[in-house]
Amino acid sequence: MTQNKTPKSNRSDQVSFSSTHPVYQDPSVSIAARVEDLLDRMTLDEKIGQMTQVEKNSLNPDTVKQFFIGSVLSGGGGYPPENTPAGWVKMVGDFQEAAMQTRLGIPILYGVDAVHGHNNLYGAVIYPHNIGLGATRDPDLVYRIGRATAEELAATGVYWNFAPTVAVPQDIRWGRTYEGFSQDNRIVAQLASAYIKGLQGDRLNGPLSVLANPKHYLGDGGTTWGSSQMLFPIPPGYILEGVDNQFAFKIDQGDTRLDEAALREIHLTPYIAALQAGAQVVMPSLSSWNGLKLHAHRYLLTEVLKGELGFNGFIISDWAGIDQVSADYYQAVVTGINAGIDMSMVPYDYERFISSLKRAVEKGDILLDRIDDAVQRILSVKFKVGLFERPKPDPRHLSLIGSAAHRELGREAVAKSLVLLKNEAHALPLSKSAATILVAGKAANDIGLQCGGWTIEWLGQPGNITPGTTILSGIQAAVSSSARVVYDSDGRFEQLSDEIAEVGIVVLAEIPYAEGFGDQPDPSLSKVDILLIERMRTLCQKLVVILLSGRPLIITEQLPDMDALVAAWLPGTEGQGVADVLFGDLPFSGRLSFSWPRSMDQIPIVSPSLGGRETDALFPIGFGL
Repeated sequence: MTQNKTPKSNRSDQVSFSSTHPVYQDPSVSIAARVEDLLDRMTLDEKIGQMTQVEKNSLNPDTVKQFFIGSVLSGGGGYPPENTPAGWVKMVGDFQEAAMQTRLGIPILYGVDAVHGHNNLYGAVIYPHNIGLGATRDPDLVYRIGRATAEELAATGVYWNFAPTVAVPQDIRWGRTYEGFSQDNRIVAQLASAYIKGLQGDRLNGPLSVLANPKHYLGDGGTTWGSSQMLFPIPPGYILEGVDNQFAFKIDQGDTRLDEAALREIHLTPYIAALQAGAQVVMPSLSSWNGLKLHAHRYLLTEVLKGELGFNGFIISDWAGIDQVSADYYQAVVTGINAGIDMSMVPYDYERFISSLKRAVEKGDILLDRIDDAVQRILSVKFKVGLFERPKPDPRHLSLIGSAAHRELGREAVAKSLVLLKNEAHALPLSKSAATILVAGKAANDIGLQCGGWTIEWLGQPGNITPGTTILSGIQAAVSSSARVVYDSDGRFEQLSDEIAEVGIVVLAEIPYAEGFGDQPDPSLSKVDILLIERMRTLCQKLVVILLSGRPLIITEQLPDMDALVAAWLPGTEGQGVADVLFGDLPFSGRLSFSWPRSMDQIPIVSPSLGGRETDALFPIGFGL
């Protein structure tokens, strides 16, 4: 076992143990000295508390104080009763105030999954998901989105973002494909690094800097279809056709079956770049590598990440990740912590975790040196963030949330992410003075469908769930006063005469999903979508199809019916960016970061390092008119 604890007899004589002026509270002292001083003052209960992260609905501020909890999180949909900036400030502030009242006053780190903006907060700007940003190939844009996201998070007192996902998805049937920038690990490494630098800013302890958290280490994008053993209860209000109680994941949290050379070549590269960009926290995957859960993988967590790569930050488990290591919870805790996990996202039954970990130390199944190593890593990051000097948000920054500048950035990102896949007879750009423009598809006028999963709720949901600009309203604002825009979600337009419109626009979307709920055996258009395309084809001279999706879709048979096809991914709240490009105010500049298959036979992608070659894809990676 790696033992990083220095014997007390060899410690620096600069450390003072004065109870009136503790060294750890002095920001002028080195971080190493502050950590050393604070660690020596801590009881075992206080150390274990720092290793414990609890979901915000499962505890109250008094719990933080009683158990010395080191971190609180909001999962997807984990917003306060009043989902406003002020509501967030109060929620986070109450937990923080409780932490400051403990004997040593160690602040909590509050963490969230802000994977495309501060996406749990009503009114925050929602940016395109990573799959769209991958199509921009623009590190500067991604850096600025990281910066803007950090500003909105920090304004509410949240200084830790469980992002970016640096997966390299190899099978588009995976429900987390849209969280990956690309199937090409070079693109992933470049854009993830830019995002990390944006989140963390010029200095990690800056007032608007936020911890990045690359995930999910290692190989989550390479799992094998059918290898997942996960059964997940259907969340209340979420509807899946033909499924009542539990949904069986097909690939998410499955098994990555590769030799070590391929694992490193494909999936480790972005993590090396992330560490070079300054990442201080890494989250292991809920998946396995050749049958062994990553949360139990001492070789990859301790020997490779902490040893070979020199990672000196801390490892946070994924949601209840330790629980999956063994059916025997005590053994799961022992195995996970000894493997190298420093903080456990419990997320519910924190008393069971705390008591199990304490018992393991008392029995000698986990050495105190392993506990001290974990806690010094956690404390070091808290000091680097400046958490002891700025535990609470500054109300002056609240005006940044949903600001005009951030919305304009979102609009720019949408425009740059669009990929033009087909454009027969110069169907695009559209004329702003076209006599009649027919717009069909529920997704044309639905913020929730534009944003996808991880938006207000974990799985996302249709409807105008947060402020923004729909694609329809963007079109309406772009055309001249002489043009007539007519919208019918079903594309029937029964109020019109038999005239054939000059232009028809169909906006199609996947129903929002997240994680394994998006595992899709056949990523083709639905029958309803196909019928809508066929119906609209008869009503217009030029038919433009806009696809909102979290992955490439199989559209080979429908493609001949389209004059123009645009991949718009999951663009977020700023739909005006779509209209900017449709009408030629800005050019199409996006390029595919994933290949689009002709048929199911071309799924999954086989990486060249595994002996694969570029197939005769319908649209290969890099394509974009």
